[in-house]
Amino acid sequence: MKAAQDTTRTVRAVRTAGGLSFRVDARASAVIVLLVAAAVFAAVVLIGSGDYAMSPGQVVSTLFGDGTFQQEFIVTELRLPRVLVGLLVGAALGVGGAVFQSVSRNPLGSPDVLGFGQGSAVGALIVIVLFHGGPTEVAAGAVVGGLLTGAAVYLLAWKRGVHGYRLVLVGIGAAAMLTATTHYLITKANLVDATRAVVWMTGSLDGRDWAQVWPLLAVCCVLIPLVLGHGRALRMIEMGDDAAHALGVRVERTRLVLLSCAVLLVAVATAAAGPIVFVSLSAPQVARRLTRASGPNLAAAAATGAALLLVADWTAMNAFGDRQLPVGVVTGVLGGCYLLWLLVSERRAGRI
Repeated sequence: MKAAQDTTRTVRAVRTAGGLSFRVDARASAVIVLLVAAAVFAAVVLIGSGDYAMSPGQVVSTLFGDGTFQQEFIVTELRLPRVLVGLLVGAALGVGGAVFQSVSRNPLGSPDVLGFGQGSAVGALIVIVLFHGGPTEVAAGAVVGGLLTGAAVYLLAWKRGVHGYRLVLVGIGAAAMLTATTHYLITKANLVDATRAVVWMTGSLDGRDWAQVWPLLAVCCVLIPLVLGHGRALRMIEMGDDAAHALGVRVERTRLVLLSCAVLLVAVATAAAGPIVFVSLSAPQVARRLTRASGPNLAAAAATGAALLLVADWTAMNAFGDRQLPVGVVTGVLGGCYLLWLLVSERRAGRI
């Protein structure tokens, strides 16, 4: 084991017996552990919140099988699936946002800005308005809409490769057209379908059950480790295509794999909970500021997204008295404030 010390942080280079080597950043690792702990604590508190209040100790006891029949039903059947969906959606949005921002080399290059969330929304609304589909069909439409939007943006941004500024410009244009399509579909819907569409578009964890947990868990278990495995290559791509080529990275293949994974993560997260805005924009930047590390900070972004979404959901449930708001309303308000702060910071730094 070798250690390297700089003026601000400790980074250790670890080499395994099989010849595999990797860097361990002490601060980033500590931040990730604290963020995971914060997400777990928020999950326990959120499970205990509601009309039938439970203390954190009762929640933990119930999760380990020591609760009453009533407590076990409330926790395992009603509240735990909602919290798990929140954790997985937050992690998926955090990782997806980190990938898009790294590939575009732009802190504003998130799925919310580039049109991928809007693509999922259009897919879901087509199913709701034109085919009057149920929850399963709506979720499938959201996934298909997100994937088609991702493919279209990638192809339109291609010109001897996909570069960050073209990806952002094409994505912004796609977002504008898809938003207009969303408004058109709502105006053509009857009252019942329009109400369903507006409720779905707000983004909410209400009523989520195990039927949403398992597909989302399967996708996250496959795609998030795949993205994390490409973390070093993504760090090289942030340095520019020429530098990445010189370091042996197959740039276009790696970019395509990472963007495909990010699009699918965002689409599945949107299908499970609706278009919860600004988590994918803010989570990677918050994670980067907490770790003070260069690179995409994928693991930290996942933990930050999960913690942010659960805290926002608790706020939506408890901060407005008897009136519970969808979590998408809270993330929209907080994300809008964060976006204004980010724009001011980037302007002062001379980057925009």
